[in-house]
Amino acid sequence: QAQLVESGGGLVQPGGSLKLSCVASRINFSGFTMRWYRQAPGKQRERVAEITVGGTATYAESVRGRFTITRDDIADALFLQMDNLTPEDTAVYYCHVFETEYWGQGTQVTVAS
Repeated sequence: QAQLVESGGGLVQPGGSLKLSCVASRINFSGFTMRWYRQAPGKQRERVAEITVGGTATYAESVRGRFTITRDDIADALFLQMDNLTPEDTAVYYCHVFETEYWGQGTQVTVAS
């Protein structure tokens, strides 16, 4: 059974930065599109960013220009660099292997002063 483990979440002030990581075991990332999602309290889970096998990245309108998704297929790792964070970015962030049932357990990001 594949496992995804996120890390890097925490409490940050508005305007600050965090970098999330997602490391996989028992699955080879290199053949899959990878995604980051987030879910805020009382809201539906939303897709934040996606990166294809070829490295093409797309972003939700709300994070475009502030977040950067990258991948390291040698290490089976996925990253999300988040800059200029706002309170609206507060959520649990999840990584996902597209078109599979594999999700991470989530990492909490809280943006507050």
